[in-house]
Amino acid sequence: MTLTTAEVWDAIANDGMFGVLASVNRRGEARSVGVIYVTHERSLLISTARDTWKVRHIAANPNVSMTITFPKRVPFLPFIRIPAATITFSGTAEILDVPDAPFEATRKLLRGLDFEGEPMEDHVIIRVTPRGDFVTYGIGMPITQMRSPEKARDRVPSGTTVNEPTTA
Repeated sequence: MTLTTAEVWDAIANDGMFGVLASVNRRGEARSVGVIYVTHERSLLISTARDTWKVRHIAANPNVSMTITFPKRVPFLPFIRIPAATITFSGTAEILDVPDAPFEATRKLLRGLDFEGEPMEDHVIIRVTPRGDFVTYGIGMPITQMRSPEKARDRVPSGTTVNEPTTA
């Protein structure tokens, strides 16, 4: 199956909301964490507390990887296990103070938390911008075709022009 960049972004924006963000700590050890995200202008926004390890890791090394999962189910047969469809990409992460993040997207991300009245000094927004290609599995296809890896996987340009950052 050949997907377009627009179709992959549509799936990320409209069908997904959960992903796994992976980073590397100062000792070179890989770390990953589940996150909730919203999209804004071909980037993903994630809210987190300022003192989390993911913020510390990203501050030291902005190179990240993200996998977004899309659960699959057989209607009326929930006991049949189906692998999730996925979109995986490498990207560049940056840490934004809440007031510096895109307002409407941040409001959607924070889902009703009041961040207009008082500064949310203990929270930050992580903006992840994909670079290179999206690697997909099972996106935009019926579950019956997912049994064939050759049919289920695809590689699609992310459509962003972010350069790989250097690390300190």
